[in-house]
Amino acid sequence: MSNTERFKSIPYIVLLILAGEAVFILPFVLARVFRATVLDVFEINNTEIGYCFSIYGLVALASYLFGGPLADRFPPRKLMGVALVLTALGGLVYANEPSLSTLQYLYGFWGFTTIFLFWAAMIKATRVWGGTKNQGKAFGFLDGGRGLVGALFGVLGVAVFSLFANVDGTELSLAQQKEAFQYVVYISAAIVAFIGVLVFFFLKSDVDEKEIVVDKITKENIKTVLKLPSVWLLMIIILCAYVGYKITDIFSLYAREVMLYNEVDAAKTGTFLLFIRPVVGVVVGFLADRSRASLYLCIGFLLSIIGAVLFASGILLEGDTFLFFLTIIITALGVYAARVLYFAVMKEGNIPLVLTGTAVGIISFVGYTPDIFAGPLIGYFLDGMPGRAGHEAVFWMLAVFSVAGGVASFVFYRLSGKTGD
Repeated sequence: MSNTERFKSIPYIVLLILAGEAVFILPFVLARVFRATVLDVFEINNTEIGYCFSIYGLVALASYLFGGPLADRFPPRKLMGVALVLTALGGLVYANEPSLSTLQYLYGFWGFTTIFLFWAAMIKATRVWGGTKNQGKAFGFLDGGRGLVGALFGVLGVAVFSLFANVDGTELSLAQQKEAFQYVVYISAAIVAFIGVLVFFFLKSDVDEKEIVVDKITKENIKTVLKLPSVWLLMIIILCAYVGYKITDIFSLYAREVMLYNEVDAAKTGTFLLFIRPVVGVVVGFLADRSRASLYLCIGFLLSIIGAVLFASGILLEGDTFLFFLTIIITALGVYAARVLYFAVMKEGNIPLVLTGTAVGIISFVGYTPDIFAGPLIGYFLDGMPGRAGHEAVFWMLAVFSVAGGVASFVFYRLSGKTGD
């Protein structure tokens, strides 16, 4: 790649990273960072906000399937730009204390804008940037960058909230919380919309847009995708990897309930993970481009198995900080490596670039079903077997899914190696 081409590609990947995380700021990042405030401002409980997420998940499930082919019909920048602006407009409703029923409709709307219009288009845009030799770097930068941008949005949100809440060390009144959170939502929505406009007009590569879109959506395109063994294997690979990603949410809880850390130290454990993800994304992306991405996908699942077994075996004892954090690092390396690479292998799996959207839609329809079952299953184990036993059961679950994902990845590696000869 020449210096000129490299310079042109930098704004593209930066915009892609910003867009890839910005689209989820309003539905998820703010609710994660300001969980207690959201419950107070909207006068709802954890179960009720859970219903909102469930509605989002159900709309998203259908959106994966039907939005995929749409991403093959229109240039990614147009779909992503429109999706970001529409998502930001939803923020105007979010900022004005909607009722629970309105909030549920809003999350359904966001399930449409962030997935139907955005998701497959984003994956396709990433493939375009990666070209023939940099798929690992492309998806590594995307996932690692998204993790960093999400953390920075969280910091910005807290700063804005503190500024407008006039925090003086005393507990905020409900009126103060509402006013401060409203400013946070308005500013976040404005940033999301601005990024959307930039994406619509400037997310352009050296590839002619006519070369990456089809004239019309046809059943033949869908049949072509379904005939590819790599598509069916990626359904299994992503499902198993995504279960692992969901399980990383309990690391801080494990620190509190099993390692008996205090609340502050347990929270630091969760923060530690935020900084592992960007590093793993970039490093694994570079390594994958030096060999075959599917090989590092296999290694990722192997590390997940090792980490899961260490957690599940009961050998981690209170006070054994070194082994605890070593196990976290091993598991996180495996989980995040698999997450980075599962779309990076699409070229290796001979999935045509022009049909990326259709393939992503079909694969994601199955691959992201853990959004529906992983949370309740993890909760079943943790609530049904309180303490160490419940956590060990969750990590045995991770081990089982990692084995299945590892087997599917190995088969993918062997098949893509034969077709590539």
